[in-house]
Amino acid sequence: MLRKSLLAMALAVIAGSTALADSFVFTAIPDEDETRLKQRFDKVADYLAAKLGVEVRYIPVKSYAAAVTAFRNNQVQLAWFGGLSGVHARRLVKGSEAIAQGYEDQFFTTYFIANAATGIAESKDFPKAIAGRTFTFGSKGSTSGRLMPEFHIRKQFGKSPDDVFSRVGFSGDHSRTLALVQSGAYEVGALNYKVFENEKKAGKVDPAKVRITWTTPAYPDYQWSIRGDVEATFGAGFKAKVRQALLGMKDKMLLDAFPRKSFVAASNGDYAPILDTAKSIGLIDD
Repeated sequence: MLRKSLLAMALAVIAGSTALADSFVFTAIPDEDETRLKQRFDKVADYLAAKLGVEVRYIPVKSYAAAVTAFRNNQVQLAWFGGLSGVHARRLVKGSEAIAQGYEDQFFTTYFIANAATGIAESKDFPKAIAGRTFTFGSKGSTSGRLMPEFHIRKQFGKSPDDVFSRVGFSGDHSRTLALVQSGAYEVGALNYKVFENEKKAGKVDPAKVRITWTTPAYPDYQWSIRGDVEATFGAGFKAKVRQALLGMKDKMLLDAFPRKSFVAASNGDYAPILDTAKSIGLIDD
């Protein structure tokens, strides 16, 4: 009886593993409110399941680093990363590829914003008046909320943010950066232009309290990255099917949730400028 019980347990474990392998799992960097993320990505999961013919699940993560870890550990096989987090993740998993990006991600930008009480006005030139103020980035692993703004700060001042500002913080996500600067908790900050415009449409930006002061030059940002070993589990040609499903996403409701006009093809080479920038300021070692 004991042997039969043990055998049954072993078969159950094997069956469970098989069921898990049949489930295609993805995640996304938590760049804004978690509830909003779940609403939008559960719909994406349903869309992908219909296109791929397999069960597809979205799992939320608490941080950019957690998204990279989940990808590295094969807890997820696909992820909606920012430029920097995608570079990190693909370097950890051999053969992984960036397969699609938002149309807008080919020329993404960061907004530098300031609390209106600072008196700092919008300018085409880098706002050097931010020096000596309190400043908040977004997540430490964010491209638009940390990497690119830090690059421009170092380029303009020739020193680290800690030496430029009276206090430096990391809000954790773009929505929080906006809220902190708008409330005056921080005088200035930097965030993803898409989140700012989305919050503005939602009526969450008070122009009497917060303003854009500068927009960075364009750079490549968000992308869908897939693990290099995905076809060992889901079969030959699966990677191409996923890419085609993403490129074929035409439902305005799904695209508005990102928000993106459409998805276009991407490759690892598109993100070489992000890798080079991260190396130049010491966020990635050679």
